[in-house]
Amino acid sequence: MSIRVENVVVEYARRRVLNGIDIQIEAGEFVSIVGETGCGKSTLLRLILAEEHPAEGRVLVQGRERTRPDRTCGYVPQRYSLFPDKTALGNVTFGLEATSRGFFKGREFREEALGYLRHTGLTEADARKYPHQLSGGMQQRVAIAQALIMKPPVLLMDEAFSALDPGTRRGMQGLIRELWRESGTTVVFVTHNTREAVCLGTRVIALARHESGSSVALDLEVPHLDFDSDEEELGRLIARVEEASAASEGFRRGMAPLIR
Repeated sequence: MSIRVENVVVEYARRRVLNGIDIQIEAGEFVSIVGETGCGKSTLLRLILAEEHPAEGRVLVQGRERTRPDRTCGYVPQRYSLFPDKTALGNVTFGLEATSRGFFKGREFREEALGYLRHTGLTEADARKYPHQLSGGMQQRVAIAQALIMKPPVLLMDEAFSALDPGTRRGMQGLIRELWRESGTTVVFVTHNTREAVCLGTRVIALARHESGSSVALDLEVPHLDFDSDEEELGRLIARVEEASAASEGFRRGMAPLIR
């Protein structure tokens, strides 16, 4: 088992956001997390990352309770977490340099970083550019290389493609699926796009909001589908996921979104 979320409760300002979340994720799975705005998808991801901690319950990764962020979990946010004063190459080598504990191997780090950048479709010329010189899709490729070079057992992706144009998004979807298949990394992927969730994931978890806090409304294993798969089959899966994640009518009428 890679990730265990045990009966987790999260509260903000005495309002319950997540209520009794209980999830097991096996090593090597690609799990998509979906749900309406405000259901706590990103909160769940931050719990696994250990940027936040539950009011009740606990979160374990590889059998250890999460207390602070570490190399166990890589993280790719919606907005690119790149240092503006470093080149693409410098951004990717930063994690290795920061954790080298005095055994700095500049040339080896650079060669390894170049390998990861090439694997994400970037060139050596791109590696010398600063973030402001790169397109949104190229910046996101750097962010993925930045996370993967640390070889995390778990990769957390929070709406990582939502800010990209449709063509770039399709390319990034194919890239992350390819990298996942090659590496065997456990991926937890938060998205608003149900089609994306169904086509990328081996499993889809839908959260639904209620007055007492969001809970797991659906935990569904899905077949490996492509985005151009049979529309009838895709449509059935998408409809099932969206129906499960829809908030109750009473809650939808009476409350505004609290948190992503």
